[in-house]
Amino acid sequence: MYFWYINLINHFYNFILSKLDERVIKIEKIDPKDLFGPNNKYIKHIKLKFPELKIVARGDKIKAYGNKKDLNDFEERIKQIINYFIEYNIISDNEIEMLLNDVSENISTSKNSYKPILHGANGKIIKAKTVNQRKIVDAVASNNMVFAIGPAGTGKTYTGIALAVKALKQKEVKRIILTRPALEAGENLGFLPGDLKEKLDPYMQPLYDALKDMIPSEKLKKYIDDEVIQIAPLAFMRGRTLDNAFVILDEGQNTTHSQMKMFLTRMGNNAKFLITGDPGQIDLPRKIISGIKEALLILKDTEGVEIVRLTDIDVIRNPLVKKIIDAYKNIENTN
Repeated sequence: MYFWYINLINHFYNFILSKLDERVIKIEKIDPKDLFGPNNKYIKHIKLKFPELKIVARGDKIKAYGNKKDLNDFEERIKQIINYFIEYNIISDNEIEMLLNDVSENISTSKNSYKPILHGANGKIIKAKTVNQRKIVDAVASNNMVFAIGPAGTGKTYTGIALAVKALKQKEVKRIILTRPALEAGENLGFLPGDLKEKLDPYMQPLYDALKDMIPSEKLKKYIDDEVIQIAPLAFMRGRTLDNAFVILDEGQNTTHSQMKMFLTRMGNNAKFLITGDPGQIDLPRKIISGIKEALLILKDTEGVEIVRLTDIDVIRNPLVKKIIDAYKNIENTN
């Protein structure tokens, strides 16, 4: 009885397939294992994106069954993924995600953006891990001022600090300046206990953490003591001209109009400015317009300024972070 039931199911399944259009895609010029991914990870991801199709991947062929419209879309996506791998000789979850989500029109970056940015402390290889992180690498190479905009966990600040350390090591700049607005989450430094350094350290800790990944601790201490690397609140930038420096403003969404204008006009000769921020995570009072939002509108067509936008696809923390961002985005969009 059991085997009769199994045979019936198989006959019914084959009958359904016979009524569907079939598409056979032969994988050429690349190893099918590269397309399928480790433990078939990528092909499983592709199947999830096309739940209406029956997809069978074996050997050097992918067979798909479904309606013609869905099959045409599927074949186009597979060809894009194959062509991307042929051009760059690399593919990852991030590229697969972008190529499958209608954001592939601007996925290309330079070959240099794939190379390690630097070898950090203990020989750790530090490189851009996602398409939009690689866009930051390219943007910084060709512009004096770059805005990297995106949600938490997308690696925008970490990538920027790596580029700053690289520039310092290669003697392209003489110093690194890292700054953040000191007023966050409603806490005013004037009411916190301790001396100035003790007050500032909790706000600046993410910047210290990134630097510790990239520079051995003794050398980092010397750089900070000699002010080759300066970490200071945004208010300390007032009145300065920042020459021969790689300057990063982190958490730029928490600047006001006057703070952002003050910061942007500090740029001196041979300076690189990188401004990072998440307009969806503003801690300013409701009536105050974020300086970064205003700057993006004012400077969007300015030569020498480039804006790189990162998305939840670029999140490289625990995969749960991406789900949390999506959940909050859904609530915010319905309110």
